[in-house]
Amino acid sequence: MTWRFPRDRFFLIAGPCVLEDDAVNLLVARKLAELARLLPGTIVFKASFDKANRSNAKGHRGPGLVEGLSSLHRVRKATALPLLTDVHLPEQCAPVAEVVDVLQIPAFLCRQTDLLEAAGATGRSINVKKGQWLHPEGMCGAVDKIQAARVSAEVPASTESSIAVTERGSFFGYGDLVVDMRSIARMRHATGVPVIFDATHSVQRPGMGEGGASGGAREHIPALALAAVAAGADGLFLETHPDPDRAPSDGPNMLPLGELEGLVMRVLAVREAVRGGA
Repeated sequence: MTWRFPRDRFFLIAGPCVLEDDAVNLLVARKLAELARLLPGTIVFKASFDKANRSNAKGHRGPGLVEGLSSLHRVRKATALPLLTDVHLPEQCAPVAEVVDVLQIPAFLCRQTDLLEAAGATGRSINVKKGQWLHPEGMCGAVDKIQAARVSAEVPASTESSIAVTERGSFFGYGDLVVDMRSIARMRHATGVPVIFDATHSVQRPGMGEGGASGGAREHIPALALAAVAAGADGLFLETHPDPDRAPSDGPNMLPLGELEGLVMRVLAVREAVRGGA
């Protein structure tokens, strides 16, 4: 498992919010594998084994570490896609790194030093989501902690980037997020690593759904995704599901699976136009 974030090619991180049964996991993964034929080596399957930061204490969290890693292993066996999942505790990093290619640090934990260092020491690629309260340049601290941990653990250097940071909107008023597209260029300039745009969590409406759960406005996903690529995002993060309204977590801000390929093709066209056909 040596997948790294490419610096010269568009890449996509996609999958359901949380791991479900094999029927759903593999349906999404196989669709991504089909799409990967058009984008070889640049699609990563994403799903969480535990959603530890639910708005509601009764919210669905997922299958847990052991069962979740088994599910992810079956996805890899069926599709050969690289894998990404969230980690919330330092002690999760080593066992997760045995199965997945990319460890993701959730936005609320982007300053947790012990977690960042434990993830960095595994040698796996790391994606750190920017906290909703944090200015773009503030992500330098997270990147520096991971890089220092890699040096201490004597992790070999790579010509490709093994660290990326993700913009996912900032809190505005009560129960809503706003995206400042300037953040993409500012984070890249400050950190020197690829910048991903999370087009699905950026349409989330925290705490504004039924029963205190987060709501969302998925109809705005395409506009934000296209704008982010035009603004220079290196890759996209898109949670997707065959039936978002029946998903156990984050349904209101997930892209229907049937719309994924069409959006990716539009994104690639915008990226080519912005880069002058390069």
